[in-house]
Amino acid sequence: MRVLIIEDDPAIAANLYDFLEARGHEVDAAADGVTGLHLAVTGRFDAIVLDLGLPGMDGNTVCRKLRGDAHDDTPVLMLTARDTLEDKLGGFAQGADDYLIKPFALKEVEARLAALHKRHAGQVAPRALTAGELTFDPQSLVIRFCGRDVKLPPKCIRLLQVLMAQPDRVFSRKELEAEVWGGEQQTSDTLRSHMHVLRRELVQAGSYDPIENVHGLGYRLVSHATH
Repeated sequence: MRVLIIEDDPAIAANLYDFLEARGHEVDAAADGVTGLHLAVTGRFDAIVLDLGLPGMDGNTVCRKLRGDAHDDTPVLMLTARDTLEDKLGGFAQGADDYLIKPFALKEVEARLAALHKRHAGQVAPRALTAGELTFDPQSLVIRFCGRDVKLPPKCIRLLQVLMAQPDRVFSRKELEAEVWGGEQQTSDTLRSHMHVLRRELVQAGSYDPIENVHGLGYRLVSHATH
């Protein structure tokens, strides 16, 4: 799993980091809420360990912004020293998936993260995606833009699915290559050629291109027509 730890206590963060990394997981960490939210939104993680009491932005706010503003459904395991029912309900209300009270056993953290990831990755009947006049059904692979069917090769379909999962978010070349090809490509030509085919077919169907180049950063799918 790729795990993000957002925890301001250096000892706890180090223990979690070292344990999970030693168990074969890829781990990143942040010591405050603002940095943690940025990493959560810009990275691609399988699960997030989120402390409730954080400097800059508390864990509840981080979770609320992750769910509400970024539309990110990465599983979140909330860590806290507060053990009242009100605290737990408050965390769940902001979008946390599980709750663990400090002090905790490192093996339990890993077990809970694995369960959250398995449940999240094993979801059946993935939801249909919609962005403006563009729709995509992951089950039937039917793509429609401005009321017309769009036929795409498999890699272009996957590329579109990644973009549609988070409309208006800027995806870097590295992120898109990791999602579509499983890793960074030697040259940018592979992504560029597939992006060209995808955008050409969308323009032919809808008479405008809903994908924007963001100079120096990457690509984003615009959820509202700008034509």
